[in-house]
Amino acid sequence: MAKDTRIIPDRAEFIDALQVLQKGHVLVRVHDRPGGCLLDGASVYWSFSTLLAYGLIQEFSNREGFAQVQYYRLSEQGRQFAERACQAWRQRPLLERLVLRVVG
Repeated sequence: MAKDTRIIPDRAEFIDALQVLQKGHVLVRVHDRPGGCLLDGASVYWSFSTLLAYGLIQEFSNREGFAQVQYYRLSEQGRQFAERACQAWRQRPLLERLVLRVVG
């Protein structure tokens, strides 16, 4: 199977993650494999590396958290980006958003 080289492998998951992070939820990274991140109880399979690479999330120290687990929240740049990206997503036609959920 060929490696996916798209910057955002799953656009719907990426937008979902931004929307949840905008609400103040924390992304929890428990391991490096796809699905190794959790956000509001759901697995994040493909968006973590893009969020991190573009500075949209930043790690923070969670004294109440578990050892060997990393915690992330939106950066200031991420908050600004999330507002624009989520607004653009809502402006797409419903059918287009549904197709993107299926094909990534």
